Amino acid sequence: MIYEEKTIETIPVGPLGLIPLKSCTTLGAKVNDWLVEWRKERESEHKSTIAFAGYQRDSYIIDSRTPRFGSGEGKGEIEESVRGDDLYFMVDVCNYSLTYSLFGHVNHMSPDDHFQDLKRLIAAATKARRINVIMPFLYESRQHRRTKRESLDCAMALRELMDMGVENIITFDAHDPRVQNAIPLKGFESVQPVYQFIKYLLKTETELQIDADHMMVISPDEGGMSRAVYFANVLGLDMGMFYKRRDYTKIVNGRNPIVAHEFLGSNVEGKDVLIIDDMISSGESMLDVAKELKRRKARKVFVCVTFGLFTNGLAKFDEYYENGLIDRILTTNLVYQTPELLSRPYYIDVDLSKYIALIIDNLNHDASLSDLLDPTKRINRLVERYRKEQRERV
Repeated sequence: MIYEEKTIETIPVGPLGLIPLKSCTTLGAKVNDWLVEWRKERESEHKSTIAFAGYQRDSYIIDSRTPRFGSGEGKGEIEESVRGDDLYFMVDVCNYSLTYSLFGHVNHMSPDDHFQDLKRLIAAATKARRINVIMPFLYESRQHRRTKRESLDCAMALRELMDMGVENIITFDAHDPRVQNAIPLKGFESVQPVYQFIKYLLKTETELQIDADHMMVISPDEGGMSRAVYFANVLGLDMGMFYKRRDYTKIVNGRNPIVAHEFLGSNVEGKDVLIIDDMISSGESMLDVAKELKRRKARKVFVCVTFGLFTNGLAKFDEYYENGLIDRILTTNLVYQTPELLSRPYYIDVDLSKYIALIIDNLNHDASLSDLLDPTKRINRLVERYRKEQRERV
């Protein structure tokens, strides 16, 4: 385990409690397994330390329920005492696979439903010492700024959680991290899974040459530039960017249609390219970018995206893979993944459970997250080890 030496010396804020909502059951179980394993090791090493008495348990998951009535109304129930606990609620607002009955009709849960269930359970935890929320996909994160007469949903949601007593919010790759300005006196971290993407890519692809002559990082739009710049700098690669040229005379499905993706950057011919973005929604923009890169004779195209929503299904991605326009797609397990997605030959599942467990463990001990959130040294070690293994194979 990484960073355990920084947490052993400190006393936890309170007994650790993990409350994964129904939307986050699988990920929550994996996080719990890591915490149980690490703390079992620690307690055996510190048997004589009073602070560690009762430190290790067989499970940190606290049973909870969010049942609904026939009308669709619901409530939150926590089924054991949480008095004095340091609680970590986990919720996946994008898990559309869950359903409930609404006047006899089956209704799929929306992000609004998941957010409401989160608030219900927080309201049931009135005696907890501290409440923290781990919301990998930040609720309403694409409605983060006001440009006309419209709602500012993300800021309102954050303020609502703070008013309910939440101390820390941990999210991943927020669409615009500046939304934290809505809650300047509370903890807010937007975590970047850069190290995990590189780790899983290098584990799968053993013949990559990680240098500026053979590889390049691509941002599919101007909004993701900072993400791509960090990727490129930490790997020592060149980068390029596409910008979306839109037809502002029309509105289709609530937005101006994209006319073309214009490329800014050096020649990609013969290079492996990493397309970096925060999410795949319908995937149209990502597919257009991949097609343009192949047209410019890129060697391999890897898509690294934190949240794979695939709202229009996988048919187009299957077609592009079969036609050689996409080589690999990497997304995390931070949001719901369909069995069909997990079975695709081009798909790489990037597991973030260990990383989340590390964050929870550090927060529970009131330890700094600075080293944990800056993966530069770990990435350098990972790339150096990869190059060494390549030399040994030769």
